[in-house]
Amino acid sequence: MPDSRVTPQESRLDASLGTTQGHLGTRFLNRLAPGGPACVCKLNLNLRYQQGVRTNVRSSSLTDGHTVSKEPLSHALKLSSPAKVKDAQLNSPVGTVFAGGIVTGIYTTSSPEACRYIAHDCRANIIVVDTQKQLEKILKIWKNLPHLKAVVIFQEPPPTKMANVYTMEEFMDLGNEVTEEALDTIINAQQPNQCCVLVYTSGTTGNPKGVMLSQDNITWTAHYGSQAGDIQPAEVQQEVVVSYLPLSHIAAQIYDLWTGIQWGAQVCFAETDALKGSLVNTLREVEPTSHMGVPRVWEKIMERIQEVAAQSGFIRRKMLLWAMSVTLEQNLTCPSSDLKPFTTRLADYLVLAKVRQALGFAKCQKNFYGGAPMTAETQHFFLGLNIRLYAGYGLSETSGPHFMSSPYNYRLYSSGKVVPGCRVKLVNEDAEGIGEICLWGRTIFMGYLNMEDKTCEAIDADGWLHTGDSGHLDADGFLYITGRLKELIITAGGENVPPVPIEEAVKTELPIISNAVLIGDQRKFLSMLLTLKCTLDPDTSDPTDNLTEQAVEFCQRVGSKAATVSEVVGKKDEAVYQAIEEGIQRVNMNAAARPYHIQKWAVLERDFSISGGELGPTMKLKRLTVLEKYKDIIDSFYQEQKK
Repeated sequence: MPDSRVTPQESRLDASLGTTQGHLGTRFLNRLAPGGPACVCKLNLNLRYQQGVRTNVRSSSLTDGHTVSKEPLSHALKLSSPAKVKDAQLNSPVGTVFAGGIVTGIYTTSSPEACRYIAHDCRANIIVVDTQKQLEKILKIWKNLPHLKAVVIFQEPPPTKMANVYTMEEFMDLGNEVTEEALDTIINAQQPNQCCVLVYTSGTTGNPKGVMLSQDNITWTAHYGSQAGDIQPAEVQQEVVVSYLPLSHIAAQIYDLWTGIQWGAQVCFAETDALKGSLVNTLREVEPTSHMGVPRVWEKIMERIQEVAAQSGFIRRKMLLWAMSVTLEQNLTCPSSDLKPFTTRLADYLVLAKVRQALGFAKCQKNFYGGAPMTAETQHFFLGLNIRLYAGYGLSETSGPHFMSSPYNYRLYSSGKVVPGCRVKLVNEDAEGIGEICLWGRTIFMGYLNMEDKTCEAIDADGWLHTGDSGHLDADGFLYITGRLKELIITAGGENVPPVPIEEAVKTELPIISNAVLIGDQRKFLSMLLTLKCTLDPDTSDPTDNLTEQAVEFCQRVGSKAATVSEVVGKKDEAVYQAIEEGIQRVNMNAAARPYHIQKWAVLERDFSISGGELGPTMKLKRLTVLEKYKDIIDSFYQEQKK
């Protein structure tokens, strides 16, 4: 375990500020909190796409015990020669860290109460927002944030002049009196074991926890984690990446920001509506050399290709299906062979290369995913396009990747091999070699902010992080995730049932299904909640009533004319419901034993979404929320059984 361990007691954070680049951020922060570090919280970290609220937090105990300056902000903040405001906004976390500060984030989709919780927990002094909409959230909760000194808004001007609300231009004009010598002193005083980043967990099982990451955590992971993924330094190859995911999330922050700095990558920031449809346009324009996405992003790309293919002419559609079929077969049977049969090379030349070019992946050599499980269907689809998806595995608590796949370390369905220099062990293994995944190394976080008890639960006396994930290692060291220990269903009969494999089997068997949630903890049998694949509203990304092309095709194939969710669910479409029942029975036939059978199921009227509360900001399923929200439906499964 690295020496950077600091308990929450030793790291109570007073919020300070800093949202500029390089020495500019250092000047600003030094004037606010002379002699001590600061941290920024920002709402929408990136200028041009949705990010998180960013908060500057200052640690009084992590370094020298200085307290936050009590000067008025106008006296405390003095910035020299302002750089371009756009550059300052894009590099705000870098400036904060240069200044010995701590940067954290809040998602733009967060409610005012969620914003209050994080800003209060980290004792933020400065919050940076992009729009008036986000500013209004902070104004509502400001009275409950005793440490907050100022808010900076950078994409839109405030509606009226308000005390302690600054535009980015005003913010940048506040540090003219700080000397270069003072800046150098601050930079030289920084230590590897100082906290520089706070990443708040998604809070799927309770309040978000502030994960404290040190300078060493960030720099070591950015170097060795990305190296394990075969990211190249600029002198070898100019890496080009598109940043579009919230930098509040550790995966995007490590991949887009710190790795880009480490290797000199060209980072291109997507538009605000990237996840609503414009991402492909950006990818086409930029042509990245590597790309990272959570599984839901890859699924949306897959669904869009399927929709376009369904609307194409007969010959073009058949050509695509043929090309993908022969390519998938080759990639499954000979995954490591560089010698491709003539038909596979012809398919790639005539069809697949054009598809990849249309997606913006013509030059993309490495495509990564992480953050959640990916279905076999999605992986097979992209293998059919000759696009390998390389998995990584890690947590906020491991500074991002602790396992990585790459062109040289790849095995289908695995999460790759442990990053060199890190360690892994499995505890409480069962007869099949599945146990809890425990991790050790310089990626491991310092602790949870203000939560010493939670820190002690997560990290044992020998420095091993107990992830709460279960998995197994093959003979070559490849890791396979099987689920979350907390999600393990223990039936009334004492059977231990991991839900994810059964849920994925149902989605694979029934391509009309978007989400499947297995129920059965402390129950006599298993049941399941299902949602149907539907299109998303282009403005809100909320699910609509219209089925996707793939879902409509499924309906037509089983003899239904339904084109909307309400037509299927509201009328309990006989053909679709019968097809779903038959698919469930096929999954049951492949189950290990009868206790693993799904005995009852229901189709919900609306797909899961962030706005509906069933999904977290990174599209992770919030199981506890689902269980509570649909409690009446779930209870009805078992009430009927009692009669």
